[in-house]
Amino acid sequence: MPLTPTTDGHADGVSDDEFRAAMSRLAAGVVLVTAHEPALDPDGPGGEDVGMTATAFMSVSLDPPLVLVSLRDGSRMDDLLAEQPLWAVSVLSESQRHVAGRFAMKGRISDRLLFEDIPYVRGEASGALLVGGALATLECRTEQRVPAGDHTLVIGRVLTASVPSADGGPLAYFKGRYRQLG
Repeated sequence: MPLTPTTDGHADGVSDDEFRAAMSRLAAGVVLVTAHEPALDPDGPGGEDVGMTATAFMSVSLDPPLVLVSLRDGSRMDDLLAEQPLWAVSVLSESQRHVAGRFAMKGRISDRLLFEDIPYVRGEASGALLVGGALATLECRTEQRVPAGDHTLVIGRVLTASVPSADGGPLAYFKGRYRQLG
């Protein structure tokens, strides 16, 4: 007998905790998604850089080169990327756990302070920050936004891709914690 959704959108018998526990068994890479929020006043300060840790990131297509990131509805990054089509991704290395943790905090301090002691360069195509020491960096332009439950799937065309650092392994997320392979 097929399960039917309840009024809250869950299938009968699937709780938030059960779903979370099952999905925590799926290992994921960790990236930092960044974008530059333009200044409200063209004569004022130069805008602000915004960053967000994500584990729901994947390659979608080789031709054309597309990637996808899942953003929580109403998050600062979701709101920004609804207005600003240019963004970037830094694939974090195992030595960048502190970067991932810093940008994953709830109720955190301003992003300007979070970027303060992290080496980075500004992407030429997106204007977004690319983290120094990342295993790979990509600059993207939003092609499509797809509503999906309490998230938005943002599909971006890759404008630039580079492998600035071949040192170390990837930072992974498994069972609710950052991990190293091996």
